[in-house]
Parts: sequence; C-alpha cells; structure tokens
Amino acid sequence: MSRVCNICGKGPMSGNNVSHSNARTHRKWGANVQRVSSMQLKDGSVVSGYVCTRCLRTERKVASK
Repeated sequence: MSRVCNICGKGPMSGNNVSHSNARTHRKWGANVQRVSSMQLKDGSVVSGYVCTRCLRTERKVASK
C-alpha cells in the first residue's frame, strides 16, 4: 500500500525514535489511509482509492450540512 492520500497528498512523515538514554534513531510514520469507494459525479461509476482519515472526517462533516 502506498500510504499516500489521493485527496490531499499526505504521505509518510519522518522523525526520530528517542530512547531512555536520549539516543536518536530515524523512523517514519505512515499516514492513516483507508481504502474507500466513492461514486464519480460526472458518469456515476464507482472508483476506489486511498483517503486519509482527516479527509474522510472533513467529507462527512461537509455532507451532513
């Protein structure tokens, strides 16, 4: 899985693991992406892709108004 959001483009982020002795080693955090299916507005076909949970939440908030 590519771990990149199809809507906002959010991808892996980097940083450090910090141990008790304060030694730092590199690590990555993957974006929290979920596979979702949505319907196209122009032709009504179903398309699936990966969307981050922040975009899913925003979409749900906009749709409820």
